[in-house]
Amino acid sequence: MKNLIILILAFGFGRINAQDATTYQRPPQAIADLVEAPSTPAVLFSPDKAWMVFLERSDYPTIEELSRPELRIAGLRINPDNFGQSRNNFFVGLKIKAMKETQLSSVANLPSPLQMSNFQFAPDSKKAAFLQTFPDRLELWVVDFTALTARKISSKKVNNTIGNPFAWLSTSASIVYLAAANDGKVMPPKSRVPVGPVVEENLGKKAPNRTYQDLLKNFYDESLFDHYCTSQLTLINLDGAESLVGKPGIYLSQSPSPDARFILTKEIQRPYSYLVPAGLFPQSVDVLTTGGILVKHVASIPLADNIPLGFSSSIKGPRGHGWRNDVSSTLYWVEAQDGGDPKVKADVRDKLFQWPAPFTTTSSEMVSLPLRYGGISWGNEKVAWVYESWWSDRKQRVYQIDPTNVSPKKTIFDFSSEDVYADPGNVVSTTNSFGRSVMLINNNAAYLTGDGASPEGDRPFLDKIDLSTGKVSRQWRSEAPYYETVVAMLDVKKGTFVTSRESQTENPNYYVRTIGSKSVQPLTAFPHPYPQLKDVKKQVLKYKRADGVDLTADLYLPPGYKKEDGPLPTFFWAYPAEFKSKSTAGQVKGSPYEFTRLNWGSPIYWVLRGYAILDNASIPIVGEGETEPNDTYVQQLVSSAKAAIDYGASLGVVDPTRVAAGGHSYGAFMTGNLLAHSDLFRAGIARSGAYNRTLTPFGFQAEERTYWQAPQVYYEMSPFSYADKIKEPILMIHGEADNNTGTFPIQSERMYNAIKGHGGTARFVLLPYESHGYRGKESVMHMFWEMDTWLGRYVKGPKETPPNTKVDLKN
Repeated sequence: MKNLIILILAFGFGRINAQDATTYQRPPQAIADLVEAPSTPAVLFSPDKAWMVFLERSDYPTIEELSRPELRIAGLRINPDNFGQSRNNFFVGLKIKAMKETQLSSVANLPSPLQMSNFQFAPDSKKAAFLQTFPDRLELWVVDFTALTARKISSKKVNNTIGNPFAWLSTSASIVYLAAANDGKVMPPKSRVPVGPVVEENLGKKAPNRTYQDLLKNFYDESLFDHYCTSQLTLINLDGAESLVGKPGIYLSQSPSPDARFILTKEIQRPYSYLVPAGLFPQSVDVLTTGGILVKHVASIPLADNIPLGFSSSIKGPRGHGWRNDVSSTLYWVEAQDGGDPKVKADVRDKLFQWPAPFTTTSSEMVSLPLRYGGISWGNEKVAWVYESWWSDRKQRVYQIDPTNVSPKKTIFDFSSEDVYADPGNVVSTTNSFGRSVMLINNNAAYLTGDGASPEGDRPFLDKIDLSTGKVSRQWRSEAPYYETVVAMLDVKKGTFVTSRESQTENPNYYVRTIGSKSVQPLTAFPHPYPQLKDVKKQVLKYKRADGVDLTADLYLPPGYKKEDGPLPTFFWAYPAEFKSKSTAGQVKGSPYEFTRLNWGSPIYWVLRGYAILDNASIPIVGEGETEPNDTYVQQLVSSAKAAIDYGASLGVVDPTRVAAGGHSYGAFMTGNLLAHSDLFRAGIARSGAYNRTLTPFGFQAEERTYWQAPQVYYEMSPFSYADKIKEPILMIHGEADNNTGTFPIQSERMYNAIKGHGGTARFVLLPYESHGYRGKESVMHMFWEMDTWLGRYVKGPKETPPNTKVDLKN
């Protein structure tokens, strides 16, 4: 039945048996036209900002493509025919434009059919490299922007099963890449006779792990992992000269030093684990010359199957090795000082170290951090920004340090990750002489860009910060009726920068701006991809929950709708989020001027089917002080949904007797709970959800506590526990190959059986070969057909006596 959609019905769409099968269906043409609308190209700017690259996106793959052989091992999904990933997105067209010109140019000699991925500019901005995928191989290609030609540069097959498949050296004349070491070797067939049992043993140590999927299961899986993931590090010059670097291995990463003299490698070691994915297997961190000679063994990182619980936890010992981007060849890494355990009291949580080549001296400490290290932005030899955070109180800090001369760190920003109004934004980067990304610093000032969240909605900005005083000055801010974001700085001395500008009716396009000027110079003129949505009315609603928390939702109304037409059947779509503060939970997010973008997961398609859409309805789950958000999850969930429906009804556009709840993943979990604990909705649609939290006992979503620490919370949050209370029709859709942590397909299977066993109205659709997100065109079209049919049957029909809209929870 792998090539069929498995339908398990408790209440039929026509005369279909309880476990019948059907062929793929197409939704109404209005929806199909939107799904098949051409997408806008992706636009990239070269490091020197001299070139724009336009990449045409591929359409949805067919179900035949998804059904091709696939290995699901060690947390990976591998195409065994070409040593690549089995679920890739490709670019199928390439055009180039010089910034100073208006005409787009085609590139000659591109492979056909073009299936491009991993597009990467050379440091000199004159070239770029990419991977070309064929059914039986991956090839490494280079594009010359000046000659407008492309060519394959190696006859060897590239391995892209794990890690980064290639990297430019700073000379822009060479690339280091992973060649498939076992190309041409045949994997021995799996014996039907096992060599022995699979045994796992724990000798008294705590080793909690979340519910990973696609893990190794036996000795044969280990041999498959070795065969397909082993690579030979190879250095190739653009003139064709090629040399092997070191020995074959399973490389998680390979990174040339900024001065192109060394390569930092992270190689997976045995023993493997059947409990965690490959990224947590033991690793050897080493520095090699580009000729393959071992310069220094930097660290041996053990199997990470016993990381302490908590979102602020980490492995013990060194982690996060990399090169400083601002100097020639200096390593840096971080080490936990609290054993990686957030429950251990410690004044210093992490320390950041550095070690310059040739690594004959001892490493030195750069900075100590009271919270957990979260990354670093290199500026120059005198300036770097270090980031730290702590989950339990949502604290975030940014420090400025001098990485060359150790001195006290200076706090630049100190704020809550929940407080979007106070978010200072992200530092603007540029490319240095090594071709590495560093902070853009001019006259001792750096630049910041951000969403600019405010009570009136997001207003992106460009700021300048004095690195000596910390004073921030605004250079530019997006203005109504547009939503405009900073994409890149062109010339800091001239004050020119690129933005992406859009409105409710205008597709995003690129413009050049100058600080202090209101004029704009257009760079692109992409047309509206779905003109049939031009007259759709969008409004950001602002309203309050019963406990006073401010809420928002995006309301979409059909083209031509007038209030005198009366209230509409409504599709409510949301995804709950946890907060530690009511004030930050109520902050406005998003912009009323954003262009309506569609993807396969959006509910907005149904605005053309006569529905009002309440999208991105905020569902804040708040727990202040010692109270955790999920302690009152159900009450806050129902209250938030009721507030949205009531406010929409007060506007005269939402018919409270005809509302459907819907969501994907955690939104599906929400949908199950809303139907179980309220009578607000006529029906529900839940995609790829988890419904029984005892199957995710070591935490889920933002919940850090285990099932054994908070059993009542796990029970009460699980709609599976209240399956007997779900009387409204529910459509559940799930990908048969869902590998998202926690959302095993069995979650939907068991939930369906529980509802069915208590006489509820339910339909369960299992999509073959689909993962947590759906990719196959037939699958996506069928999903839309299922959803449209469900809404038409149970929600859009004649008005009925208003349901009991009391907030009191079902017993």
